[in-house]
Amino acid sequence: MPHSPSSAPRGRVRIARGASPWLLPTVATAAVGLLRARRSKRAAAVAVPATALAAGMLWFFRDPEREITQGRVISPADGVVQSIMPWHDGRTRVAIFMSPLNVHVNRAPLAGTVASVEHIPGGYVPAFNKESENNERVVWHFDTEIGDVEMIQIAGAVARRIVPYVPQGCKVEQGDRIGLIRFGSRVDVYLPEGVEAAVEVGQATTAGVTRLDRD
Repeated sequence: MPHSPSSAPRGRVRIARGASPWLLPTVATAAVGLLRARRSKRAAAVAVPATALAAGMLWFFRDPEREITQGRVISPADGVVQSIMPWHDGRTRVAIFMSPLNVHVNRAPLAGTVASVEHIPGGYVPAFNKESENNERVVWHFDTEIGDVEMIQIAGAVARRIVPYVPQGCKVEQGDRIGLIRFGSRVDVYLPEGVEAAVEVGQATTAGVTRLDRD
């Protein structure tokens, strides 16, 4: 059931849904290595990098609570605005590049109904590359008060896995968590015709907080 993100406790951080296949084996290896480190130099040698990797995984898969900004369209992703392009049908595409250091849980840019969720297989070139538009991706369409809004999650060179959280037909509130992209990636939002982008290329964005449209 959708919830009100603005009522969530501020400062609270949890682990993202969909992280288990990567996180659990890494943490387990680190824990076993640490337990055996005192009795075995070999185990100690394994424990150090395994613990560092586990800490990195915990950081990567963090999922902090956010106080959601009010606005017609808010950023679905943490990252940096890579490009802002007018589209052939009058829409404007805002592309947000997500580095491995960013939070990779994506949020609904508007309140509405998930009209469709389509997984499209593809390649895995770096997400900052133009050819990344042919990468594995998940295409979302939201039925909102300003019409159909399209959002695309694009896998990067390392990601290779996009995990949607909500199905077609589900109602979402603005800022609700809707999916995860593992590791570096990109998220594109298509602003409807007549909606002007308020962000600039190179500007940092925060999912659920940065407003993408201008009044």
